[in-house]
Amino acid sequence: SQQGCDPFAQTQRSKLQHRRARINQQINKEMRMRAGAENLFRATSNHKVKETVALELSYVNSNLQLLKEELEELNSSMDVYQNDSESISVPMIPLGLKETKELDLLVPLKDFISEHYGEEGVLFEKEIKEFMELRQAMRTPSRNEAGLELLMEYYNQLHFLDSRFFPPTKTLGVFFHWYDSLTGVPSHQRALAFEKGSVLFNLGALHTQIGARQDRASLPGLNQAIDAFQKAAGAFNYLKENFSNAPSLDMSAASLTMLVRLMVAQVQECVFEKMTLLRAQNDFLARLQLAQEAARVEDVYSLVHQTMSQPHVKDYVPFSWTTMVHVKSEHFKALSHYFAAIALCDCPGECPAWRELPAH
Repeated sequence: SQQGCDPFAQTQRSKLQHRRARINQQINKEMRMRAGAENLFRATSNHKVKETVALELSYVNSNLQLLKEELEELNSSMDVYQNDSESISVPMIPLGLKETKELDLLVPLKDFISEHYGEEGVLFEKEIKEFMELRQAMRTPSRNEAGLELLMEYYNQLHFLDSRFFPPTKTLGVFFHWYDSLTGVPSHQRALAFEKGSVLFNLGALHTQIGARQDRASLPGLNQAIDAFQKAAGAFNYLKENFSNAPSLDMSAASLTMLVRLMVAQVQECVFEKMTLLRAQNDFLARLQLAQEAARVEDVYSLVHQTMSQPHVKDYVPFSWTTMVHVKSEHFKALSHYFAAIALCDCPGECPAWRELPAH
């Protein structure tokens, strides 16, 4: 059967993911405490109790704020996901994987088999346990092709499970719990679509991590980065078009639109880097093409920056992402002017229209 990464492996990436999981659990605990305190505040008429509960609420809210800031700091740790080659390259923005709670499907599925199909549920224990092991493994996918295959295998199994065990008329009474990738806020739904959507989100997120780790100073690395970011964009776009009722913010239409545009911009940046690697940059047309390509990268990053500044996305996206995207937009704008300028300054003899310019 497929295996995930060793959950105790001490790589930088796994340490980061462990810290995310711990923060997720703490956020969950604080939110439950807040819900209880709010209920008590509404229910009681005793002034002293109200004062005590209000104090507890302010304490819980400040704890939540600190935890969310800690999570934002982790989401800004872009260097952990980049390649460790000696060559200097501009960092790309990857996503951390969504965390989920363990799930015991043994009893619900056995009961459903007995009741719905009229067969002994106990006969299928081995298969159900294998399915649960696959779910456990896909929580820690390795950052390579094997990790992608693991997530896809689990997603395909969910597709078969959906048609046989989740009829629209009946519920298994099982809740699927997942944490928001960027805020750590827990969400749960009975619908298997939430589980499928969350796995697809992680498939896209893993592609972003694979893209970010490539050595973009080499042609093979650039090609792999382009492929990974394109596939990430495809996964987030598919999610946006097919899973419209997700309860978590990271899977809302506004967030997914932003993620698709961000991935498209990162593809475009890699295409520019590929062009600088492949072409001799000392002739007029090559420099003009680089100027055009840089202007295209500026356009897509400018669109990402606008999208990140929208009301529903602005407070949600890590500040470092918005800053990075803004810097890249300005950087590529400058590069487009630079390449156009050196084309005109250094190659006047090669410019076909140069002699026809009016004299001043």
